Amino acid sequence: MSRLKNRFEELAKSGRKALIPFITAGDPNPDFTVPMLHALVESGADVIELGVPFSDPMADGPVIQRASERALEHHMGLSKVLKLVAEFRKTDQLTPVVLMGYLNPIEIMGYEAFANAAQRAEVDGVLTVDLPPEEAEECVALLKARDISPIFLLAPNSPPERIRKMDAVGSGYLYYVSLKGVTGAGHLDTEDVKRKLLEIRENSNLPIGVGFGVKDAETAKTLSAIADGVVVGSAFIRKIEENLDNPENAKAEIIALTKSMRQAMDS
Repeated sequence: MSRLKNRFEELAKSGRKALIPFITAGDPNPDFTVPMLHALVESGADVIELGVPFSDPMADGPVIQRASERALEHHMGLSKVLKLVAEFRKTDQLTPVVLMGYLNPIEIMGYEAFANAAQRAEVDGVLTVDLPPEEAEECVALLKARDISPIFLLAPNSPPERIRKMDAVGSGYLYYVSLKGVTGAGHLDTEDVKRKLLEIRENSNLPIGVGFGVKDAETAKTLSAIADGVVVGSAFIRKIEENLDNPENAKAEIIALTKSMRQAMDS
């Protein structure tokens, strides 16, 4: 059984929901990433989304765009991201790690070469923002053959037939983009989210993670009542950006925010 499937089943049995933090690999520097991943797990994270830096992150707001820029200044590419995952795996064999990024770096490496490298690094899932399921057949087959979950994004306007398509092609969980726009933008309407999740559940049996608008413990708690997982990205990256001259302070603030979200979600 995959780590993702196992983790979501464990959480469901205990009546808890997944806290899924996102950080960009190599931001603010490559040495920060693996210790931060371990700290996130120790603070209550259930699944980790690790961003693969890219020069044109079209779905990301300015906060995560700048994180990619900082990581790219350290020459953090896909191969180095996979090395960071392998380093994390030396002391954590339980926490699922999902790579989140864009298709271009994977195409440059080659689908099969990437799938093999991701398997060696013990990656659990791959969320490629700009790879729709209609064009993902080759990549999906290679990933699934290696027990790596292809994860797809659902939008507020995704119709039932598209939900069913992503349920059939994807695995691990579905990532519901809770608002129109880029990451970290806009105001989250939880009633709209609730209505959409009911529709998604009618057309999919996969767990649903909700992201793109989670900024604090209160929002995480509200969403955890209706979703299977809560994805938090920009709120964490902002802590790094505010403490570029003191990464340890950024780490401490991220730990505090993670713990507050965990506590709120479990209360």
